Amino acid sequence: MNITIVDYKSGNISSVINSFKEVAQNKVKVEVTSDLKKIKSSDKVVLPGQGSFKSCVDALNKINGLRDTLSDFAINNKKPLLGICVGLQMFADIGYEETETKGLGWISGKVSKIDNQNGKFKLPHIGWNQINILKESKIFKDIENNSHMYFVHSYEFIPEDKNVVLATTDYSSNIVCSVEKENIFGTQFHPEKSDKTGLKIIDNFINL
Repeated sequence: MNITIVDYKSGNISSVINSFKEVAQNKVKVEVTSDLKKIKSSDKVVLPGQGSFKSCVDALNKINGLRDTLSDFAINNKKPLLGICVGLQMFADIGYEETETKGLGWISGKVSKIDNQNGKFKLPHIGWNQINILKESKIFKDIENNSHMYFVHSYEFIPEDKNVVLATTDYSSNIVCSVEKENIFGTQFHPEKSDKTGLKIIDNFINL
């Protein structure tokens, strides 16, 4: 089996790469690339994302054919794909960070700034927060409810269909922090920075 971590120059993804290689060891091939042919032939894909929604979408669109290749992989071929942080946010139809930007449109919804309640909650939201797991999922196998995960974000994904929500975290309000739609999975938190619990989520994705 081979897993591709999509490198579209969206910021420092070394921790994602290192975590996947640590968990996979030598049992699973982990490749880091934006090569369309290699992505197409992958068994699973990881879509990381750091920075703003707009900068990530722009970087994705700069690589000719990448957007369509990812959509073909996830939507048409229904192979497992995991989006992390802004990688998850890009599943949305539209994002409002910096300017109105069209997302991948895989899961209907929008990405909006977290309501900091007039400064009561600091933005960006940085640090450890508990997650509330709302339903069973293969990627949350053996993960205890109220586990702590590591977050770095100022914007939240608000899906139209609440049935796709796997978990929320309480920061200003109940913020969606994980989604699942058939073969598409996403975490707003960083599993690669969430200690052993986060590595277990990576392990669960690898073993889907």
